[in-house]
Amino acid sequence: MRKWRCIVCGFIYDEAAGLPEEGIAPGTRWEDIPDDWTCPECGAAKSDFEMVALDEASG
Repeated sequence: MRKWRCIVCGFIYDEAAGLPEEGIAPGTRWEDIPDDWTCPECGAAKSDFEMVALDEASG
């Protein structure tokens, strides 16, 4: 699963966690989020997000 960061405010969307409070179930892929969705923190458009590579150390 990937993570996406709002380039305006830094909010992170985590595909694994989803955003249940926004009606987006855990496991929802970025591609499956509606194009008119906006950042819950600052209202930026979906196009204002960029994929981020975060270290997920295992074991």
